[in-house]
Amino acid sequence: MASIMSSLLHQQQFSLDHGAWIDCLATTDNLLIIQDLDGVCMELVKDPLDRVIDLDYVRATEAFDGHFYVLTNGEHTGPRGINGIVERAFGEGGEPRYLPGLAAGGVQWQTRAGEVSHPGVSEAELRFLAAVPDRMRSRLHQFFDQYPEAIAAADLQSGINASALDNMASPTANLNTLYGLLGDRRALYTDLQYAMQTLMEELLRDAARQGLADSFFVHYAPNHGRGPDGKEILWFGEGDESGTTDFQFMLRGAIKEAGVLALLNRYYAAKTGEFPLGQDFSVRQAPHSHADLLDLVIQNFDPALMPTLIGVGDTVTSVVVMEKGEPVAKRGGSDRNFLHLIQALGQQFGTGNLVTYVDSSGGELKNRRALKLEDRGGKTIVTAGPGDPRDGDDPLVLNVVFPGGYRQYCQAFQTAAARRP
Repeated sequence: MASIMSSLLHQQQFSLDHGAWIDCLATTDNLLIIQDLDGVCMELVKDPLDRVIDLDYVRATEAFDGHFYVLTNGEHTGPRGINGIVERAFGEGGEPRYLPGLAAGGVQWQTRAGEVSHPGVSEAELRFLAAVPDRMRSRLHQFFDQYPEAIAAADLQSGINASALDNMASPTANLNTLYGLLGDRRALYTDLQYAMQTLMEELLRDAARQGLADSFFVHYAPNHGRGPDGKEILWFGEGDESGTTDFQFMLRGAIKEAGVLALLNRYYAAKTGEFPLGQDFSVRQAPHSHADLLDLVIQNFDPALMPTLIGVGDTVTSVVVMEKGEPVAKRGGSDRNFLHLIQALGQQFGTGNLVTYVDSSGGELKNRRALKLEDRGGKTIVTAGPGDPRDGDDPLVLNVVFPGGYRQYCQAFQTAAARRP
């Protein structure tokens, strides 16, 4: 059981009581941590090849074996996967211990030993995905051939190499490096975003012609939520904000909130030997709506065994725009929906689930709004979150926040791990 102080955290917003958060992780027996990676336990950088992870943090995750899983839109494998970053941290001759959990939005499963599989994914789908990075590189070259003076040739080639991410299950056009190289050419960057959006639509049409019409979707990160058609809304940014930088071509069903169910299914099986949703359940079989996902858990999971879930992310956005003379909040961010589902599960089962937010605005990327801190009577408080201050009825409540970014979060996580029985 957690302490009284830590058990009240789920009723708070923007709490800086990291001691109570540490108590919760250290003392709660029936615990399940579901954590994002980029910006949470690593600094956000323009080129994913430059990412670095702290070996002490990786080792600390072992104290939560069976109670800790990652849930990321990145991947475990490949040149830009988390496994290579972990292996570099352990050094040559080391014996790395990998981060267990789901990657590529939930379709790439990995054990602590580094065994990787793709539940529910066909060979035909993987073959189509394998050709996507070359399409991205070709389209980027075509785009900049129209603007030969925009970026120096040597910089352009390295920028394109850094931008076309050859992930196995979620190939991605990541525009962070090119955004930096374009400098103040805002209109040209917006045209580049449109070009990548057009490519994503072409890929979906090509997949349909190959009999894979229901296989893929496009994830924009960050985004402004979903439109009436269920598709994510591209964010063009403004001022110093880059808006959408990641154009991810993903397998349908690979959404983080569905990954919460897949991880719960495995957690229950480890405890009881029985999979509530079946041994072969994958995110590709899960419903997509928040209400349907919640109902599936209510119908299939024993409330007496439901753990306290700790959701950890860094990508939550909202912006208020005027539509037909009325203010309308556009809410998005790749972590929003899985954190919201964890919050709802805590409310439904009375388990005191905690939504944890790590402020990643201090990195190289300019697509995050920093937490606003104020000193009031010698006490630091958070007066504004990562969303639009005008968005006053956001249903997602960030219970505990780490304004000091990934370093502050990792230190608290390691302190909790050291106290774990």
